[in-house]
Amino acid sequence: MKLKQTVIRVCATAMNGALYAVLGYLTYLGLFTPVIGVVRFWPAVVVPGFFAAVYGPLVGGLGAAIGIFVSDMYIHGNALLSLTVGVPANFLGFYVLGLLAGRKAGRLEVYGSAVFLLAVALLSVLLYSPMHVLDATTSIVFAVVSLVSMVSILVVDRLYPEFSSFGLASVTGLALGSAIIGVGVWAFSQFLMLPSGEMRLPVQAALIWFIWTFVTEIPFLTIAVPPVLRVFFKAYPGLRRVSKTQRKFSSKKG
Repeated sequence: MKLKQTVIRVCATAMNGALYAVLGYLTYLGLFTPVIGVVRFWPAVVVPGFFAAVYGPLVGGLGAAIGIFVSDMYIHGNALLSLTVGVPANFLGFYVLGLLAGRKAGRLEVYGSAVFLLAVALLSVLLYSPMHVLDATTSIVFAVVSLVSMVSILVVDRLYPEFSSFGLASVTGLALGSAIIGVGVWAFSQFLMLPSGEMRLPVQAALIWFIWTFVTEIPFLTIAVPPVLRVFFKAYPGLRRVSKTQRKFSSKKG
């Protein structure tokens, strides 16, 4: 039984990494190009988000790390930047997402995630006025996307209560990964040239990359993944992970 589970997890990790790399590369080629430095618009996060929720933190984290490294090699080719920033950010971010997605989230945690997104929206506005770090259009887009993501978490909590923890997991995991990317790319630029040709960027760049990464990825996780999970678990109920907290909750309810 353990051997079978190991084989399933290895296959799921490989599939996760392959789909993440391919979808990310195709998205980059066909639809979007980098907007802020070397940090890309990245809807492909739905892939490791799904695998982390279904198969657990290790499958989600390892698959994301493999996928981002492969896509980085095709897109900018800087292995050192990928291994020191992209790989750890994706591994830790989706590991945490998978860890939290398997537990029952309380109402306070759901509302806490929503408040965090509201704070991101307010920060996006402040980066335009009075700080004038972002232009008006970018600031408005960031704020609107954050608010939409906030609403989506509350909607998921109401329409998909079995996945109420996914909003918390997405916000926490993606915030961690985005912070690593923001600080990591900035720190890298202090010593080595980025693929975009920039060096020694100001510390504000770390904050901008954090906001950019978080805001452009969070709606794909909070809006797209929960409905897919419901359909998937209806078709394959045996693959659903149930945490100790959820077992206690179910037994009390019964």
